[in-house]
Amino acid sequence: MLKRWLIGFLSIFMSASTFAQQFATNDEQNTIQVFQHASPSVVYVTNQAIIRDRYSYDVRAVPRGTGTGVIWNQDGTIITNYHVIDGANKITITLQDQSSWPAKVVGIAPSKDLAVLKIEAPAEKLSALPLGDSNRLSVGHKVLAIGNPFGLDTTLTVGVVSALEREIQSTNQRTIRNVIQTDAAINPGNSGGPLINSRGELIGINTAIYSPSGTSVGIGFAIPINTVKHIVPSLIANGRLVRPSLGIEIGPSHWAQRYGLKGVPILKVSRGTPAEKSGLQGVRRNKWGSVVLGDVIIGLGSNVVENYDDLLSALEKYKPGDRVKLDYVRSGKVRQTQLVLAKSTP
Repeated sequence: MLKRWLIGFLSIFMSASTFAQQFATNDEQNTIQVFQHASPSVVYVTNQAIIRDRYSYDVRAVPRGTGTGVIWNQDGTIITNYHVIDGANKITITLQDQSSWPAKVVGIAPSKDLAVLKIEAPAEKLSALPLGDSNRLSVGHKVLAIGNPFGLDTTLTVGVVSALEREIQSTNQRTIRNVIQTDAAINPGNSGGPLINSRGELIGINTAIYSPSGTSVGIGFAIPINTVKHIVPSLIANGRLVRPSLGIEIGPSHWAQRYGLKGVPILKVSRGTPAEKSGLQGVRRNKWGSVVLGDVIIGLGSNVVENYDDLLSALEKYKPGDRVKLDYVRSGKVRQTQLVLAKSTP
């Protein structure tokens, strides 16, 4: 009797499951498949600080924050946001199998809110996502975000690309350009997690939300994967983002504004640098001892330069040895020169 009842119950259960699968939409099937494929590549990042008790002087680790990371490759490289690990004395990575691994910081780019970590986990435990092409995104494309909001691990939210080429501020007040905007819910703890397309490809690193309350209101932002692909090799090789150098020191922006100019004033040109070789001039004094404004940079390559942030963003598009066009103003006249960018020094 019991046996017949169990067989009947299992038949009903299997029939219900089959029924549900038959009537699942193609979009639902895609969401399920992408989540199952991508979730092993998402990690839980715990940030701890070491403090000393003011009375006993005992040293102990206390939680500072949590976030999300993405396995970059099977050698243990992890990508996350810089603000997730900022100020940490100890970082722990928890994989989907719940094993935990101490992580070391390989490189940081605060101006891009990116950080590269490394764990010594076996390669068979590490599954990396295929990388997509964020330049091929259009508004309306389906996207999925996986993260650990409020400490709730491996949470999935789904939405669309709601806008492209947005700008947000990094923790050091630099502008991060060409950011992806999405309505997939992103909450505290999602930071550093993947934004994925319907093919299961990594197309962005979730980094921020726009919300008066601090929780999702349908406007989230992700750093495009093409930006990440450009920055990560430099962070791995150098520990920081390396930009080519012009060989100049920058003066206060109000110097240029005083003359009704938008641009970057040159304070000093260093010897033997691209700037000196191309004839650029810094601030100087005339024969009466008055300070005379030097050259004001207003363009680099095809990029308009109105402030120091613009200049840094323009330089990041090139590498040492590249020949670029530089537009500047001298004595009220717009001029142009060509120079070969040098390698920056620490």
